[in-house]
This record gives sequence, structure tokens and C-alpha cells, in this order.
Amino acid sequence: MAAWLALMNALLALAAVLSNASTTRHYKFDVKLQNVTRLCHTKSMVTVNGKFPGPKIVAREGDRVLIKVVNHVPNNISIHWHGIRQLQSAWADGPAYITQCPIQTGQSYVYNFTIVGQRGTLLWHAHISWLRATLYGPIIILPKRGVPYPFPKPHKEVPILFGEWFNADPEAVIAQALQTGAGPNVSDAYTINGMPGPLYNCSKDTFKLKVKPGKTYLLRLINAALNDELFFSIANHSLTIVDVDAIYVKPFTTDVLLITPGQTTNVLLTTKPSIPNATFLMSARPYATGLGTFDNTTTAGILEYHLPNTTTSSSSSTLLLKPTLPALNDTAFAANFSSRLRSLASVQFPANVPQNVNKKFYFTVGLGTSPCPKNQTCQGPNGTKFAASVNNVSFVLPTTAVLQAYFFKQSKGVYTTDFPDNPRFPFNYTGTPPNNTFVDNSTKVEVLPFNTQVELVLQDTSIQGAESHPLHLHGFNFFVVGQGFGNYNPAKDPAKFNLVDPVERNTVGVPAGGWVAIRFKADNPGVWFMHCHLEVHTSWGLKMAWIVLDGKLPNQKLPPPPLDLPKC
Repeated sequence: MAAWLALMNALLALAAVLSNASTTRHYKFDVKLQNVTRLCHTKSMVTVNGKFPGPKIVAREGDRVLIKVVNHVPNNISIHWHGIRQLQSAWADGPAYITQCPIQTGQSYVYNFTIVGQRGTLLWHAHISWLRATLYGPIIILPKRGVPYPFPKPHKEVPILFGEWFNADPEAVIAQALQTGAGPNVSDAYTINGMPGPLYNCSKDTFKLKVKPGKTYLLRLINAALNDELFFSIANHSLTIVDVDAIYVKPFTTDVLLITPGQTTNVLLTTKPSIPNATFLMSARPYATGLGTFDNTTTAGILEYHLPNTTTSSSSSTLLLKPTLPALNDTAFAANFSSRLRSLASVQFPANVPQNVNKKFYFTVGLGTSPCPKNQTCQGPNGTKFAASVNNVSFVLPTTAVLQAYFFKQSKGVYTTDFPDNPRFPFNYTGTPPNNTFVDNSTKVEVLPFNTQVELVLQDTSIQGAESHPLHLHGFNFFVVGQGFGNYNPAKDPAKFNLVDPVERNTVGVPAGGWVAIRFKADNPGVWFMHCHLEVHTSWGLKMAWIVLDGKLPNQKLPPPPLDLPKC
């Protein structure tokens, strides 16, 4: 009997080990041109494996992922695995000229990383010029085997990706804008899973979510749009938010949510107990705060009820219900919604908020201008060119990768390490703008010793109009410890910081005419991009980079680059 019990215990222990064993998952991304038709307009566009949106990557927490990207198109390509921590794998992060030179035509590169301490939804997208308009897809990270969700197990899980559709080539759109100095032409439609939906003229493609009565669905929402934060709602249904940016949150229920480009939100949708006599629109439209033009349209999909093994469905009904979405510039809703997000902060999923800050930074983010070159007519403000900056530094991408230059100690002519910790020319950031709105065009980085505990306040400016900026930090999650309107007050505002259960994210909206405070621990060696996820602002220079130095231990050092790292 004792021997039998010992054998059973050994088998159970082995099963536990095997259930938590990590797997190596292999994917191949063939980047190639594909004809795609939307809004009765057919164009040849860059895709992965001929799909729009691109294929999904599915892995479990702890898995190693290898993705071979082969470039079959004339454009240079790089892919970013948005939100993946990339612990000791900065070479796989993907932003062109930051961690790698792009993959040139006919070349390939294997992105190699391990998913550590993350579970939920993230996204992958191109990270060069505006190619992410068509090159994007979901990353689905399941918990380790045998580890349940901290919420009821859903009947089904459905990725829902928001995007933008341009009848024109997005590369031509941004090229024209950078040439003239004006704002770019806006998209022709928003999309849900690549489909504009029924509210557009000549739109034959609508995403339909077919559901059964009385079931709970996990919707994995991803905003992959280039330039717009989006409100989202499903008519006559509530959504329970359980996860943002692959981090569990304290669940709360809402009829409407806000999601910025680069953010992900997992929600539980519980369907009605019987087939209703109506179908329901799920709609998304922009939250727009700036002075520039934007795509003022609404994309929609259809929530359709079905009974199993019958032809009965709610689509036979003539009643089509639409959700009510906030006003386009409803900043009060945006602030209230974001303030409701809280980390679980449980024993199993703690919120490890840095309590003892070593280094504080104050960064202004916003628009500015650059002088018009001689013998050229510019269409930006007062005959200038639009620009964007962090602490008035408009980041210029170098022609070789910053990470390569740093690792091989060849920074001369690539970057300098004098990025300003604070604004160099203080003014009333949310009041009357200064007379001189020109930016400094340069390639400056901020250097952090390993394990520095950072507090960063991001301050919107009213130059060219106050505007919300979704800021994304590569290589780290951070805690959103505070936010407010007006100018940040270092004497009063820290007293209101939440250091107990603040939400943990990788992308945060800097409030229009306000500020947000984040904290993170610089425990990941490498070069890490930080930029606005409104692509036009990134193109104008609203970006910078952090260099996190090696620590003393072997597992605190950046390994050498892989042999197939692309060359410039």
C-alpha cells in the first residue's frame, strides 16, 4: 500500500511538472503583398501570410516563442511584439533603428523571446513608418496549464481588433504630410476585425459575433488603429472589464469603454437568457481632443443570437439596436473611466509598486513646429511644419540601431546621453503657449542604472492645442499612480498618489490638458523606446529612448545579438 501511494504521489508530482512545463512555439510570418477590397476599393497592400488583420499568436505564460519573419515586399520591415516584457531579449523587441535595423527585401529574421509573468491579450504590429496600418494581429497569452482565470471561465474567447482603413496607401499619406508639414489625410473607415461594417457607403464587410443565449464570452479587445483612441459599446449589453494590457484588474462593469491605440482590454460579455427579438450593433468611434482633423466615422459589427442545432437567430428580427457612445471630446468620461482601473493586488497577483523612488523625471509631451526649409512652401501652422516632442526634444531616428551602437560602444554620431530630465524652458504648460514653438531635432537618450526605481510625470502641453497622448513604454509595465488636469504640482499632487493598487499597463493616455504619473523599476537591460502611439505624433518626433545598463549578475546582463540580426 505504501509503495502504491508513493507511486501515485510521484505520478501526480510528475503531472504537475509536465502541466507547467513551457513549450517552444514556432511561427512563420511571410510579409507579402495581397489584394484586399474594402468600401468597393481594391488595393495591393502589405500583409502577413496574406491575411488582414494578420494571424494570431497563441502561447502560454512561460513559453518560448520563435517567429521567423521573411520579407517579400519592397518596403523595409520590422515587427514589434507590443507589451511583451522582452526580459534579456531586447534584440527581439522590434522598433526599427532602436533595437534593430529593419529586415530588408529578401531577408529574414527570427524573433526569439520568452513570455514571463504575463497572461492576457497583447498585439503585434509593424514598427516602421506607417506599415502597422495593415500589419497587425493579436497575441493571446493563456495562463499556465492548470492555473484558472481569476474570473468565471468563459464559454468562448473572441479577439476583436479595431483598425483603420485607408483607400490610399498609408505610406504615401505620411510621406505627403512630412513633405508639406501639414497634418496627414485621415483614414476612410474604422474596422472591426478588418471589416468597416454597415454604417459606411459601399461597405460589404461586417463582423458578426454569433452568440448563444445565457453564456459568458471573453472578448479580447485590441486597438490597432493608427491615430485614434476609440469608445466602444454593445447596444443593450454591459461589459465587465477583467484585464488590461495582459494584467488582471479588479472587475468592474460598464456600458462603454475607452481604448487607446496600443492598449488591450479583456471584457466578459454575458448574453441574454433567451433569444431577443432584436439584433445589436457593437460600435466604435473616436475620442478626439486635438485641433487637427480626424476620421469622424463609426465602425460597427453585429451581435447575433443563435440557438444551437436550429435555424433560429436574432438576425431574422427587423429591430436593430444601436449603442449610445459619449461625445467625441468627452474628456470627463475618459478621466473617470481610467480612474476606475485598479490592479488585483492579491497574494497571487501582487501589485509591486516601486515605493522608494531613486529618480524622478518630468516630461512635457505635445506638439510644436519646425521652420520651413528654404525654397519650400509649408502648410503647417503659420507656414511652418508640424513637429512633436518630449521635453522639447523631437527625436530623430538614426540610420543604425541605437541598441547595436550601445552594445558595441559605438554611440558617436548615433545618439547622445543628454536627454533633459525636466523641461529646459518652463512655461504655463496648459495655459497660453510661448511665442517660440520650435523644437530641438536630435537623438538624445536617458540612461538608467540597473534596478533604478523611476517616477515619471508626463505633462500634456497646449502648444497647437491640448490633446490626449497614449504613451507606450517598451520593455516594461508601469504603474499609473496618479493623474490630473492642469499643470502637475510636485508639492501637492504626490499626496494623492495610489501606491496600493494602481493599474499596471504598458500604454497610458496622458490626459488632454493634464498629466499622468507612472512608476516602474528599470530591471530590464537594453534600449527601450517610449513614444506616443498616435502614429502621426511618432512620425513628428514624439518619442525618446531609455538605456538601462547591465546589472552585476549574469541574469541582469543583455546577451550578445543573434547572428541573423538585420544589418543596416
